[in-house]
Amino acid sequence: MPLRERAQLIFQHDGAPAHYSRNVRDLLDARYPERWIGRGGPINWPPRSPDLNPLDYFLWGYIKSKVEPRRNGTEAEVRQAIVAAFATITREIAHNTTHNTVRRAEFCVREGGRHFEQFLH
Repeated sequence: MPLRERAQLIFQHDGAPAHYSRNVRDLLDARYPERWIGRGGPINWPPRSPDLNPLDYFLWGYIKSKVEPRRNGTEAEVRQAIVAAFATITREIAHNTTHNTVRRAEFCVREGGRHFEQFLH
């Protein structure tokens, strides 16, 4: 990714209690000034909103489905399966997931922030 594009990235922070310390927020303020999303950050994010986060609504389930057949393997085998699962994510998959995020945000706005997943299928 070109440097000028990386300089415009917005970092989405999960706001978990362990990640909410002043030190973490100061680091994010320094690295992503006015460009990070999360609890205590310059860009608010709705609490408990996994339906708007591609890591929650897509990635973890996708990786789990790929790794599940290996879950009874050794630790090394499971780690290898996780790395292999991530390697299957193509540009097309990433593009479709990003497009789906926009669609989900539109539904969220349309529904006034209420539950909307029933409209996605």
